[in-house]
Amino acid sequence: MKILKFGGSSIRDAERIKNVINIVKNELKDNSIIGIVFSAFQGVTDELLNVSRLAADRNELYLIELSKIKERHIKTTVELLSAKTLIKTEASVIRVLDELGEILKGVYLIKELSPKTLDLVLSFGELLSNNIISYAFLDNKIENELLDARDIIVADRNFGSARVLFDKTDNNIINYFKEHKKLQIITGFVASTLQKETITLGRGGSDYTVSIIGAALGVNSIEIWSDVNGVLTADPKKVRDAFSISNMDYEEAMELSHFGAKVIYPPTMHPAAVKKISVIIRNTFNPGFAGTKISSHSDSDYPIKGISSIDDVTIIRVEGSGMIGVAGIAQRVFSALAKNEINIILITQASSEHSICLAIMPYNASRAKSALEEEFAIELKMGIVNKIILEKDFSVIAVVGKHMRNTLGIAGKFFSALGDNFINISAIAQGSSELNISAVISRKDELKALNVIHHKFFSSGKPEPIHMFLAGYGSVGSQLVNLINSNQDLYHRIRLHGIINTKKMLIGGKEISINNLSKELSERGEKADLLGFVDRIKTINYMNSVFVDCTASDETAEIYDDILNKGINIVAANKRATTKSYPYYLKLKDSSVKNKVKFLYETNVAAALPVISTMNDLKRAGDKIIKIEGVLSGTLSFLFNNLSPAKKFSRVLKEAKEKGYTEPDVRDDLKGTDSARKILVLIREAGFNLELADIKVENLVPSEYRKIVSSEEFMKRLPELDDHFDKILNHALVNKCRLRYIASFNEGIADVKLKEVDETHPFYNLSGTENVIAYYTDYYNTAPQVINGPGAGTQLTSVGIISDIFKIFG
Repeated sequence: MKILKFGGSSIRDAERIKNVINIVKNELKDNSIIGIVFSAFQGVTDELLNVSRLAADRNELYLIELSKIKERHIKTTVELLSAKTLIKTEASVIRVLDELGEILKGVYLIKELSPKTLDLVLSFGELLSNNIISYAFLDNKIENELLDARDIIVADRNFGSARVLFDKTDNNIINYFKEHKKLQIITGFVASTLQKETITLGRGGSDYTVSIIGAALGVNSIEIWSDVNGVLTADPKKVRDAFSISNMDYEEAMELSHFGAKVIYPPTMHPAAVKKISVIIRNTFNPGFAGTKISSHSDSDYPIKGISSIDDVTIIRVEGSGMIGVAGIAQRVFSALAKNEINIILITQASSEHSICLAIMPYNASRAKSALEEEFAIELKMGIVNKIILEKDFSVIAVVGKHMRNTLGIAGKFFSALGDNFINISAIAQGSSELNISAVISRKDELKALNVIHHKFFSSGKPEPIHMFLAGYGSVGSQLVNLINSNQDLYHRIRLHGIINTKKMLIGGKEISINNLSKELSERGEKADLLGFVDRIKTINYMNSVFVDCTASDETAEIYDDILNKGINIVAANKRATTKSYPYYLKLKDSSVKNKVKFLYETNVAAALPVISTMNDLKRAGDKIIKIEGVLSGTLSFLFNNLSPAKKFSRVLKEAKEKGYTEPDVRDDLKGTDSARKILVLIREAGFNLELADIKVENLVPSEYRKIVSSEEFMKRLPELDDHFDKILNHALVNKCRLRYIASFNEGIADVKLKEVDETHPFYNLSGTENVIAYYTDYYNTAPQVINGPGAGTQLTSVGIISDIFKIFG
């Protein structure tokens, strides 16, 4: 024998009701169902609340909103029923709607909405839905009777959140079901007082209805059908990796529901637990899934059962040095709040007895403060109690599980997950039963906290997702996105949550699809605001966040310190930050260490070549860098690797431009500034204090050609430089040398210039667009450590960026 309940999302419209009918037909095959409780259609209770308030305010808009409610129910009736059943049903529904209209007209006329009247209005949601569904069942040859729960459930007169009078209610239920053997379609949420007044059981009360009836009848199980696969380890809207829990006991379910697990209405558990009746949470939209069984038994492969949160609470602190050692302070706090019907979510007291901290719902905050100020008026005046402090915008996070009792290290794991992710804890509570550990944190940290704790307890070694925020969507940025998109088997952990270019930005808590990113950014993007973009990253506050800079912008580089201080990692292809002033470079390094985040920029020098990481490996091994040499420009490497008496300077440079190796204005490559920036990064990484202005750079463009305004004009006159470079090349050939544009550092002096190298030099056999770097160190003193290979191009730079990302997150 079992009883079912379907929530509002399961019966939102005609199509969903048809789905429920199919589920019920299947469940009825074993003749075990005695009744089904239905909520109002999804959203109708809120609509009734709104229309009531409008009427009470003498706002004639209530008539428009009421007509929408009428239209919705009539439309559902028409779409759901056959012609022969429709006439009878429509007449019944219209009678109920007319009665609702009369009540609201009275509210409008007297401008008063008492809790009693509001309960009466709200009851119409269930009366309407169950009326329609009962007829729909009959239309589908499912015999049933409509049972108005007001005829069997009796409660006190606490309107809005009635307390059930169980002795009378249980007798009513047992006697009713003895006389009625057909399937019962039962209105959820509603009850009646001893005076036969309509009253409600509180929001979510339909769950309570089914539990009350099931417990009174001693059914084998209670099935609550909703829109999720049972109870999950966390709210799936907040934790992407949440998964279904197969079983839990009543205590665990009550703890999770108390701390905000919305799939269970808190009072539901009590009647079922007393009679040891299993409560099964199932999914209307996935009926084949077993769901979650709540009973007296609980087992798990994990030390905790789930994580829950209340996203908005207010903290009240009662503190004062005069409280120490004074008996009865806590009792008076509880009594004062209880007298004003204010519920306490969490309480913690300092062992010194100097302060008591309480968490309550925000709507009770001002009443609670007034109640406590009244209770402690004398103590406040005498200075025994210093003050009653209200603090807003907090959340409560709780981990729940029976297995926590005998498992070492749960609290340590919980607090380290928060601490490692810069989430400050304002208050802590743990009951002696060790069934839950709760922490009060800033509301802005709630999402991050839920995700880091969930991963800590439920990951089972599964790698954490990486939340990427991308600046720059030019050649490198777009190539990076394409590389991630085309290699999802390797890079599926990287999830894009924000992107900004010079014109637009797109950012939010949800992952951004990268399949058609240009269109997404163009159509959905808002005006670019770099500082606003960074602030939003902090507000979203994901763990494992990384800011990836694919720009060449000074403006972006200037906000790195702010980003690091917000606890966000940086991977930079942009060389501007690492080549600004040396104090700024050190500041970024310090901020990275201080905030326990990474600032990586391997691609600053040679795309994916591991030149910075190799240097750091040498330093960690105790080696010391003495001298650095490098061909650090792929463009100039190609130029001088291919320059020959047969291939003139102008021809090779034009070929490089055609292949896309050069900057739009080739003079930007020839002037050597980029190579200077790259060697500066290596010099600083080696531990030397040097500025960009300290590096002597040979500009390969003769001075008179630097004055040419347009790059097109310069390219036309390029052959004029062939004789100049022929002379330089011939001199090298006579000396049996080759030309290389080398950046070097030795004994505190750095330069970038064109040099002749003989066959003994490690750069002699360079080819194509290869970069090469040579480190001369204490360990490598007879021959340098040489790293060479392709060191430029958008694809290799993208590979280097991804490599840096995985260096951070593993």
